Amino acid sequence: MKKIATATLCAALLMGAAAPAGAAEQAPRPGPGVYASNGDFVHVSSTKPATASGHGWWFKVKGPGSKAKVTIWLQTRKRGATKWHTVAKGAKIVKPSKKLNKAPSTWRANARKKCANRQVREWRSVIDTDIIGVADTPEKAVTKVRRVKCGV
Repeated sequence: MKKIATATLCAALLMGAAAPAGAAEQAPRPGPGVYASNGDFVHVSSTKPATASGHGWWFKVKGPGSKAKVTIWLQTRKRGATKWHTVAKGAKIVKPSKKLNKAPSTWRANARKKCANRQVREWRSVIDTDIIGVADTPEKAVTKVRRVKCGV
């Protein structure tokens, strides 16, 4: 079992504005909700070829919405460097996980980057959850930095 990154709780506090007078009726936007974005540490996939892989998912604490677009970016840097480079992106519309620290493979987004060599680099993933039809704040979950034998 892989260790799990610390989740970032996001409170969706933005509300939809009322329609102007005389405008056609619009469906009201759902109110605030609270959810967590989470992901596993970037790791080398067990399948060939050697590939850096990361997964992201969401967990609903309360509020509206039954599906969300989860986007995950894999980022890497040389040890000691300060700038992160995004090398892969993945996105998927998924249901919320029933557990904060684990999600079935069909309920998570995946990003992968083929390793050019087995040099050690630092990796992390950034995860954004956008609940379908619900306004949210811009926070993103960031996994803990891991040293992985996967150069790009």
